[in-house]
Amino acid sequence: MAAKKGASRRSLKSDLKRVDAHVTKAREYVELPEATPEMLARATVRKGGRPVSANPRRLITIRLPSDVIAKWRSTGPGWQTRMAERLSKAR
Repeated sequence: MAAKKGASRRSLKSDLKRVDAHVTKAREYVELPEATPEMLARATVRKGGRPVSANPRRLITIRLPSDVIAKWRSTGPGWQTRMAERLSKAR
């Protein structure tokens, strides 16, 4: 069994004790403008991610022989898409 990997050796290079001890003062908020109703009315929400597909895929479970899976995998990346295309032609 493989040994567990240790924590990342990267460092933030920041004094976290000093950051935690900092107390925010009112004068530090001077730079931030007050959000007005006009600003909020102009705001737009941009959702990330892919567009919704007209023909979404569904997750199923299917048992196939090992040699069939090995042959499809040997064709390289995208083998599942190619398999789905071949199956859709068999309708």
